Amino acid sequence: MTPFTQNVVSIITSIPEGRVMTYGQIAAHAGSPRAARQVVRILHSMSRKERLPWHRVVNAKGEIAIPDEHSRLIQETELISEGVEFKLDGTIDLEIFGYQPEPE
Repeated sequence: MTPFTQNVVSIITSIPEGRVMTYGQIAAHAGSPRAARQVVRILHSMSRKERLPWHRVVNAKGEIAIPDEHSRLIQETELISEGVEFKLDGTIDLEIFGYQPEPE
């Protein structure tokens, strides 16, 4: 596992219940601010194996970015069960529910 991948896994694992982070935030905190798509790939390939709380990762607009309707419903249900609220337009207020890890 590359250092970037290890950082991404560590950051995603650290997102507390009821909070979310964006793909871009995770990439930046992992040391590569322009690698949001790589974060998507890591989530897709390692969520099960690493038991990542994948449902706590959203896009920069606070939207669920998964195209598959079944997976979107799972993500939304998981977030709501943790206390995350969706606005009428289906987005999450990142000011309220966004998570900022402590800088190392």
